[in-house]
Amino acid sequence: MPTLLTRRATTAAAAALGLTLTLALAGCGNPTDGGTTEVAAASGGTTKINLSPDQNRVTTPKVDSIAAKVPEKIRKRGTLEIVDSSGSAAPLTFYATDNKTVIGVEPDIASLVADVLGLELHINTVSWENIFVGLDSAKYDVGFSNITVTEERKEKYDFATYREDNLGFEAKKGSGLKVDGPEDVAGRKVAVSSGTNQEKLLVEWSRENEKAGRKPVDIAYYQNDSDTYLALQSGRIDLYLGPNPTAAYHAATTGKTEVVGTYSGAGATLQGFIAATTKKDSGLAEPLAAALDEVIENGTYAEVLKRWGLSDEAVPTSEINPPGLPKTAN
Repeated sequence: MPTLLTRRATTAAAAALGLTLTLALAGCGNPTDGGTTEVAAASGGTTKINLSPDQNRVTTPKVDSIAAKVPEKIRKRGTLEIVDSSGSAAPLTFYATDNKTVIGVEPDIASLVADVLGLELHINTVSWENIFVGLDSAKYDVGFSNITVTEERKEKYDFATYREDNLGFEAKKGSGLKVDGPEDVAGRKVAVSSGTNQEKLLVEWSRENEKAGRKPVDIAYYQNDSDTYLALQSGRIDLYLGPNPTAAYHAATTGKTEVVGTYSGAGATLQGFIAATTKKDSGLAEPLAAALDEVIENGTYAEVLKRWGLSDEAVPTSEINPPGLPKTAN
């Protein structure tokens, strides 16, 4: 039998759908001011997103009592070595109009955390798998790259949450598709990125379909987003499952796709969370969570989410190692 959405997951899906609507396109890029685009704000107005390298990020003061909790090695170095994925996309992590400056909600939140900790932010952009390789070797301090809390990852990493995690099924505009559960993707060709929680969920749904006597999901993998969207437009795939913010942003700014279903990143019975990710027992989880709580309380966190049209993904507090996406059933 397919897993039924609980009331909490249904609420999460509704919130994610609200995010999709929040990101409805309200205008076009304006090259005269360095490159911007506008998205509709929850208030009914519009939010202008700055795509230029001159970001003028939201800042916040250092908090000595929190900074003192940072491991001595990092305090002496004076930098917070964060790592994010080169495969991310707007509005999470992407390149500005100069094609070299890393911008997005993830580096903005990381910047706030670094401010509170009294450290200089140093962004390292690598492939998805190398985020975890670098954390394992202590080359990087913390990952800010739309990383979902999962039970499997908690065996090796500590987490401090900072956004809700909602996924979006993206289809070619006018497809007529709607995804509410596993049965809606039975026999469909669905693209997903390897090694992500989206892949884990899709694999689980495929198994549920087979157990129920339906066709499995035909899972497809592509090297990058451009190849994926080309396949979607040409009809070689039916759907693309990715983070809902990127799906909604892409649909809004291109007009070629639409989000046809949303789902909690932790599955049917649990709201998923995105979190700052550190090597287990590194000593960073507590100061990271304290720094995040500080910016949530002082309002700068809300400013950053509003800036990127993601206010609907706000959390009221940062949690250390909350329940995450369960391990995939055998």
